[in-house]
Amino acid sequence: MFPTSLFPMADEVVPVGSDAQLIVAALAGFAVIILLITWLRVHPFLALTIGALGVGIAAGMESLQALTSFTAGFGSTVGGVGVLIALGAMFGKLLADSGGADRIVDTLVKRSSPRMLPWTMGLVGAVIGLPMFFEIGLVLLIPIIILVARRSGLALMKIAIPTLAGLSAMHGLVPPHPGPLVAIDTLGANLGLTLAFGVIVAIPTVIVAGPLFSTYAAKWAPVPVPEMFVGADGDQAEARPRPSFAAALTAILLPVVLMMVKALTEVFVAEPSGFWWSIIDFLGTPAIALLITLIFGIFVLGGGARMTRSSVSKTLEESLPPIAGILLIVGAGGAFKQVLIDTGIGEVITRAVIDSGISVLLLGWVVAVLVRVATGSATVATVTAAGLMAPVAATLPSPEVALLVLAIGSGSVFLSHVNDAGFWLVKQYLGTNLPQTFKTWSVLECLISVAGLIGVLLLDLVV
Repeated sequence: MFPTSLFPMADEVVPVGSDAQLIVAALAGFAVIILLITWLRVHPFLALTIGALGVGIAAGMESLQALTSFTAGFGSTVGGVGVLIALGAMFGKLLADSGGADRIVDTLVKRSSPRMLPWTMGLVGAVIGLPMFFEIGLVLLIPIIILVARRSGLALMKIAIPTLAGLSAMHGLVPPHPGPLVAIDTLGANLGLTLAFGVIVAIPTVIVAGPLFSTYAAKWAPVPVPEMFVGADGDQAEARPRPSFAAALTAILLPVVLMMVKALTEVFVAEPSGFWWSIIDFLGTPAIALLITLIFGIFVLGGGARMTRSSVSKTLEESLPPIAGILLIVGAGGAFKQVLIDTGIGEVITRAVIDSGISVLLLGWVVAVLVRVATGSATVATVTAAGLMAPVAATLPSPEVALLVLAIGSGSVFLSHVNDAGFWLVKQYLGTNLPQTFKTWSVLECLISVAGLIGVLLLDLVV
């Protein structure tokens, strides 16, 4: 779930060992990580570090090569996603302390019945997730998720799961999200057709994986609402000035709009260039968009709440210590992913299935699933599967190519687990243990993937 620039393309990787050696090393690495965390209660950062280095060496890497791969993955993940998490955490704390999150929560709770609230949150997640990478949308929406759950009295999973479903479904299915755009460009698909089909598939997918599944997730993981994003005045937040609903909503949507404008410009302008494009490109870069949002929030949210300079400074300072552990775990997850990519396990998997006789749509989905499970990266899965299917796509009619994009996108989000930084991000923010994270977040990703595939196959019968 990261920008493609953070990771090498799959066709640049040469497997470091035999097929059997790579598969055994990867499976053993997964098992070691899970056992260290669940049985020995080792911190996930340490478990991921041990697992990543062990997998690299067992797969055939030199020890220095494995260490280099680990540090490169850790550095690129923290340097990319880590900055976004830090900026998002600062904005989230400001949104909470200023009362902006309270204002949004009050509006959502008052205008949605408890029965409809999960559906509302699914829609919110889908809108916010459209142009954003999952991690960015998550850090922006975490204060809303937690405060809605706290204020409404509903189980945390009844609120969190629909929101996460909306975020993740957009990541895999609907352009102008960067994931589908990669496949559209590689396969030569029609953007408008893919967008139309993506929306048709995404709506029932979000419903199944979000509001419907949330009922079961709440039973499987009855976790309390985390003690996060409590306003500076605690229960007296209602008595002090708060930003208006419009101001709070504008602050949340500002990075969405900035990144959306950049994405749409890249889509509809053949070769964007010139002064205005340089401005759009700069403002739409995720880190810049969030930085602008944070500055906007300081003046608009802080000003609306009549926060002093010292209280704003205290809010921003207090936002960072709680995410230190999250940053280390996310970085180690990215490092583990990079080691798996550099060993060439993705190449082994794709070779094993590319010559099979299954349908083109199902084959694209299977390749994306296997690369996703092996590497933990939806982006690498999309790039790899799209690259392998490109020669076949050239012989297909336009509607079939659009559906192939969606099949690959659906496969790219399958089974988020210990080698996916997003897995650890969700786990730490929601306060679930490892089995609960598998039973909620990992199952949700599988539901999105399978429901998306079913939708694609059904559309294939009528187009």
